[in-house]
Amino acid sequence: MKHLFATLTLICSAPLTAMGQDIETGADLYQRHCATCHGLTAEGDGPMRPALLLQPPSLRDLAARNDGTFPVGRVVSRIDGRDPLVSHGSPMPVYGWYFEGEDTALKAETGQPILTSKPIVDLMAYLESIQE
Repeated sequence: MKHLFATLTLICSAPLTAMGQDIETGADLYQRHCATCHGLTAEGDGPMRPALLLQPPSLRDLAARNDGTFPVGRVVSRIDGRDPLVSHGSPMPVYGWYFEGEDTALKAETGQPILTSKPIVDLMAYLESIQE
């Protein structure tokens, strides 16, 4: 229990970017798994756009649409499937099995720690890096 408390204390006091995120890996994951719907430049213009019930939004202005703060918690929960979208015909992500794996913690914009997988942490870091 002591180790868990120490780990959570460390997570809560560390800046988001210090959590071992790999933006290059995230960019590769985005191109392989997300660009089909969200487009190569994440502007919501992927080739699957016409087939979706809800049109995919631009992912380049997530922070701008959230008063200048990148919505870490919302992005993670959309990617890992905790907040599913009907436009995909099933809970997002379509490639959810791929994003499972080693649990990694990061700090949300609220200061709360979030546990998710390492691939999702990397993908989220890439999305944060492309904000306009």
